[in-house]
Amino acid sequence: MALEADQILERELAEEHLGTDAVSRAWRRRKREKANAEGERRAVSGVLATLFGGLFWGFSGTCADFLFENYAVDTLWLACMRQLVSGGIFLVVILLTQRDKLFALLRNKRDMGILAVFAASGVLLNQLGYLMTIRLTNAGTATVLQCLQLIIIMVYACLTTHRAPRKRELAGVVLALVGTYLLATGGNPSNLAIPFEGLVVGLLAAVGAACMSIIPARLLREYGASVVTGMGMLLSGIVTSAFVQPWAHMPALDGIGWAAFIVLAAVGSCLAYSLYMQGVKDIGSMRASLIGTIEPVSAAVTSALVLGTVFTGTDIVGFAAIIVMVFLTV
Repeated sequence: MALEADQILERELAEEHLGTDAVSRAWRRRKREKANAEGERRAVSGVLATLFGGLFWGFSGTCADFLFENYAVDTLWLACMRQLVSGGIFLVVILLTQRDKLFALLRNKRDMGILAVFAASGVLLNQLGYLMTIRLTNAGTATVLQCLQLIIIMVYACLTTHRAPRKRELAGVVLALVGTYLLATGGNPSNLAIPFEGLVVGLLAAVGAACMSIIPARLLREYGASVVTGMGMLLSGIVTSAFVQPWAHMPALDGIGWAAFIVLAAVGSCLAYSLYMQGVKDIGSMRASLIGTIEPVSAAVTSALVLGTVFTGTDIVGFAAIIVMVFLTV
């Protein structure tokens, strides 16, 4: 298709009866215009993918919070089953649509090693840390703490490009620390407004989220977001199930409970992760993290509407500080 387009372009230029130099200049100009238009389309699709991925991820936190509050659901069971079901859905879709890319990945031992690291330090750490933070705090707080991933990504970008942080980035670090402090203490340094364990696992979830954006960058370009994300989830779920054995202690879920779980697995995992990773592929980890700050807004709003979660003034200021931080650091 690209060759056909180039041939058509050559024919159009020849028909304009331009001289050799003029043809060369016109060719370069049109190639630049074509590349710019393609880049703009990719940027728009990347922004939209990341935006909806963030919305779905924030809503998934509310679903998990609902299961924790209304059913005796174990955190490890939920994390394991979420990965297994999501990975299984991905596998079916991949076998139907991207079988060649899947087999190419499975044959490449080096890339499978990178995928294993991605599954452990990205998918597993992020999902388990996120769900544990929800159980210890609430969906909105867990999602905001996860947004601190941008600081990690910023530091990584500075180290790999051998540059110092910009002034706006340093201001963002300060805002991130202020926001985390307000969430953790409620403005009173002698008191933790959220459990210390919740703060720790929330920060671990942020580390996992940063690893998800950084580690698979080359694999995303090579094999696509669905293959990398789906296989990472399935691999993480299989390994985790060997220890958790979710089939041995199934929770007593009714129809509403299973519906919440399906939404969590299908929408909050499959759609959220695949869309976000597509955004990382199209617009890069830094910009994807920026757009992903819709997550705490989605989580807080849906948590307040569905679960009646009440946030204090310091919570809201903490949310705002971290969201402003994200805009400053990109």
